[in-house]
Amino acid sequence: MSEFLVPTFWMGLLQIVAIDLVLSGDNAVVIALACRRLQPEQRRIGVFWGVAGAVGLRVVLTAFAASLLGLAWLKLLGGLVLLWIGAKLLLPEDDGEHEIDAATSVAGAVKTIIVADFVMSVDNVIGVAGAAGDSLVLLGLGLAVSIPIIVWSSQFIMKSMERFPVIVTLGAALLGWVAGGMIVDDPLWRSLLAERPGWLRPLAGLVGIAVVLGAARMLRKRAGGVPERQIL
Repeated sequence: MSEFLVPTFWMGLLQIVAIDLVLSGDNAVVIALACRRLQPEQRRIGVFWGVAGAVGLRVVLTAFAASLLGLAWLKLLGGLVLLWIGAKLLLPEDDGEHEIDAATSVAGAVKTIIVADFVMSVDNVIGVAGAAGDSLVLLGLGLAVSIPIIVWSSQFIMKSMERFPVIVTLGAALLGWVAGGMIVDDPLWRSLLAERPGWLRPLAGLVGIAVVLGAARMLRKRAGGVPERQIL
């Protein structure tokens, strides 16, 4: 119970919920697309079991990823991947990103939701595992809070992101912050630094934010100066 009394626990919880909301908007759209041809009653059943299967699989994958992050090099590699995910989040979307075939049966819709969520949730799993650190309690609570919000308010979340692009920019910056912290928390550095200064982790987070925003601008220019999507 003492874990709940530490301010860093609640900061970590807020980070997990924010990362989940920013990275799972597309997953919510997939749920709607997969079930759009079902009858209303079948649609509710399809959404329920599809989401239940997808959530169960995501919890297992995220817990597994969080346990692996205790090994040397994996937090470092995960942080680098998270920097790329944050930069990619700020790039324009592909036109065909949501080309999901609508299922004509409940079983087909459930299968489509689970498979699509698995494919689309790799970035989410890495981000949430990094924010949770070594706490499985924080991981479970964060997913328990954020996933129902995503499912039942998906349209509101998507419209809010479209109306206020700064939400996505802040989400990408948060990924950069988490990535910087993951990189300096890797067990690899313990053999190199006898005592880590307290300012190192916040500095690494700020550098991570700068890398995400800078990489997004560079990639956009390299792609031919496509219009900015979510940059402030």
